Amino acid sequence: MPNDTSRRTALKTGFAAALIAALPATGAVALTEARAKALVDQVVGDINRVIASGKPLSSMIRDFETIFRKYADVNIIARSTLGADSRRASAAQMRAYTDAFRGYVARKYGKRFNEFAGGKIEVKGVREVKSWHEVTSTVYLRGEAPFEVRFLVSDRSGKDLFFDMVIEGISLRLSERTEIGSMLDRRKGNIDALIADLKTAG
Repeated sequence: MPNDTSRRTALKTGFAAALIAALPATGAVALTEARAKALVDQVVGDINRVIASGKPLSSMIRDFETIFRKYADVNIIARSTLGADSRRASAAQMRAYTDAFRGYVARKYGKRFNEFAGGKIEVKGVREVKSWHEVTSTVYLRGEAPFEVRFLVSDRSGKDLFFDMVIEGISLRLSERTEIGSMLDRRKGNIDALIADLKTAG
């Protein structure tokens, strides 16, 4: 039985991943507090619509994978989670890894989405940071203490996409890099074996 701290961490991580998957593409340069709030409200609305759809869990996970493919900077996130090993991967391996990683994220966090019904976010502000925009918000889940989440949005890939989320100072992208690194270590650095693992993990 997980302790309360472990459950809270899992809830925060899963909720953040759900928000990543549902973030719509909008103009980062034009972001204002009002626009950012509307953006996050749309994220929560999209998640709740899928949760309330009554579909089987497998169908919900496919829906979230489609959203993740459309609105998240999957290429950047996937390459970042592979870390330095991405430099020795072939182009074909990176394509296969990115596809497998997208499905892994959808399965891993999609299984937890029912726990997030009734959650809400209050946007506190927006600021420009180097070449991206950071949206600071507070997330509320039923029965849990509120926590801060910072959304990072960039147009690095030619359109405005979400590339990371920082939950109480912890980067979701970097957390997944640690998890992926452990999986790769168990396969003695074999990227093809890691890809095979990701196709069923989550």
